Amino acid sequence: MSLDADAIVDRRRMRRKLTFWRVSAILIAVLALAAAGAVLVPGGSLMPRGDSIARVKVQGLIRGNQNRVEALERLGKSRARAVIVHIDSPGGTTAGSEQLYDSLRALRAKKPMVVVVDGLAASGAYIAALSSEHIVAQDTSLVGSIGVLFQYPNFTDVLKTIGIKMESVKSSPLKAAPSGYEPTSPEARAALEAIVLDSYAWFKGLVKDSRRLDDAQLARVADGRVFTGRQAVVLKLIDGLGNEKTALAWLEKEKKVPADTPVRDYSLEPRFNELSFLHVAAWTFQAVGLSAIAHRIEEWSAVQAIERLNLDGLLALWHPTSSN
Repeated sequence: MSLDADAIVDRRRMRRKLTFWRVSAILIAVLALAAAGAVLVPGGSLMPRGDSIARVKVQGLIRGNQNRVEALERLGKSRARAVIVHIDSPGGTTAGSEQLYDSLRALRAKKPMVVVVDGLAASGAYIAALSSEHIVAQDTSLVGSIGVLFQYPNFTDVLKTIGIKMESVKSSPLKAAPSGYEPTSPEARAALEAIVLDSYAWFKGLVKDSRRLDDAQLARVADGRVFTGRQAVVLKLIDGLGNEKTALAWLEKEKKVPADTPVRDYSLEPRFNELSFLHVAAWTFQAVGLSAIAHRIEEWSAVQAIERLNLDGLLALWHPTSSN
C-alpha cells in the first residue's frame, strides 16, 4: 500500500514537472519568434520588395497612432513601386484622422498611391482618403459624412433624482466645461460650438482643395450625409467606381506601374503587439491544460481592447444613430 502511495506521489510530481517544462518551452519559442520578428522585420511590418505594390489597410476606428506613422515612414523609404490603401472605417478622432492624413500625404510624395474604399470611408476615414491623388469605391460603398461632432453625457437629471449634487471650485467659469454633472451654460455651449465650427471649416477646406470643388459643389456634400459610391462619383467626392483591379489599372495607365505587379500586404501595426502576445499566451496555457490562467488573460486583454475604443475629444465619426 505504501509503495502504491509513493508511486502516485512520484507520478504527480513528474506530471507537474512535465507541465512546467512544456509551458517554459512554448513561452521560450514564442519569445524567440517575437525577437526574430523584431530583428528581421523592423517594426513588425514586412517590407515589400522592389517588384511589388504595397497593400495597406485602414480599418476600424481611427485615433492617434505613432506605430502607424513610423510604419508609413518606413514604407516611404522601401523599394515598393506603389501603394494601394484600402479603407473601411467610420472615422474616429479629428486629431487621429489628421495625423493619418499627414502621414499618407508624405507617403504619396514618395510613392504613387491610390485609395480603394471597400465598404465605408466616412468622416475621419474620408479625411484619410483625401490624402490620395485618386480614390475609387464600389458602387454601394458609403463615402462622405463631412462634419465634426462633440458628444458628452449629462447626468444632471439622474443626480437630481437620487439626491446627489456635484460641487466644484473653478479658476474660471469655462474650466472643465461641460462637466456632465450640471446643465451646460450658454457660454460653455458657445465655446464648444466655436471649436466644432472651426474644425468643420478646416474639414470643408480640405475637401474643397483636395477635390477641387467650388462653393456650390461643396455645399451639396458638406451637410454630414454619406453617399453611395455611385452618388459620390457624380458629386466628385471620388474619382471612379471599382476595386483593387481598378486601382491597378489606374496605376498602370497614369503611373506606368505594370498591372501584373504583385500586390503584397504591408501591416501598419507591429506583428507582436501586446494584445496578440496575450492571445498567444492564453492559447499556450489552454493547450497545456491551465484553462483558469488562460481565462484570466483573455479577460484582461478584452478590457484593454475596450479601453482602446474610448475616443476622447472632437470626433469625425459616422454611425447611423447620430447626425454629424
